[in-house]
Amino acid sequence: MPLTLTALKGMPLISAGDSLAEIILAALAASELRLEDGDIVVIGQKIVSKAEGRMMNLADVIPSVRAVEIARETGKDARLIELILKESTRIVRARPGTIIVEHKLGFVCANGGIDHSNVAGPGSGKDEFVLLLPSDPDRSAAGIRAELESRSGKRIGVLINDSHGRAWRLGTVGTCIGLSGVPPLVDERGWTDLFGYRLQSTLVGVADELAAAASLVMGQAAEGTPVVHARGFPYPLHDGSLRDMLRAEEQDLFR
Repeated sequence: MPLTLTALKGMPLISAGDSLAEIILAALAASELRLEDGDIVVIGQKIVSKAEGRMMNLADVIPSVRAVEIARETGKDARLIELILKESTRIVRARPGTIIVEHKLGFVCANGGIDHSNVAGPGSGKDEFVLLLPSDPDRSAAGIRAELESRSGKRIGVLINDSHGRAWRLGTVGTCIGLSGVPPLVDERGWTDLFGYRLQSTLVGVADELAAAASLVMGQAAEGTPVVHARGFPYPLHDGSLRDMLRAEEQDLFR
């Protein structure tokens, strides 16, 4: 079965308190799609954060002494640095124009996952508002999945993706930061290749692969298509978590 990815039509701008499941079902209908067993809904992080009220106004943030010091070092807004510190467990690297941290969710990312793009608050200049990541993306995915399954009667998966940079390559790529009903990894150790060689170390990050593929059709700017319907995912659906994908610190040769 081929893998098909369809960016859903008719997605409105999302506000705090909106039901993403209800909005996604309406967008599926507008796109002439119905959920079937084995389908996966990939959702851009920004609309999950917006629905959960994770928008912050920098005008309301009072930077700490440490935030001010790091702001001088990096050239970034001290109020933004304060939010980054609150969203992180430690700073991995900091230099002019760049701050890389270990997020409270466990992964390493730039700016604590905090974003300015496609973020605007009511009654103020949009540059004052930023968006934090969902506090528990796995729980967010599970809640949306439960409602979609209840309304459709189908067994599906939900994946939340975000754009992350990579240490050794330029450019951001779609990455899974939360999931429900989707395998995070597929262990192919012990499988045989075309010539009978038994694989020794192949652990495939299938959730990240799907997140990146969906990001291609979502776009990054003004496309307005933050939800993608995926059909034909080539592995059985089962539960997993973000933590399953994170390399243990004692195995991390670079951090």
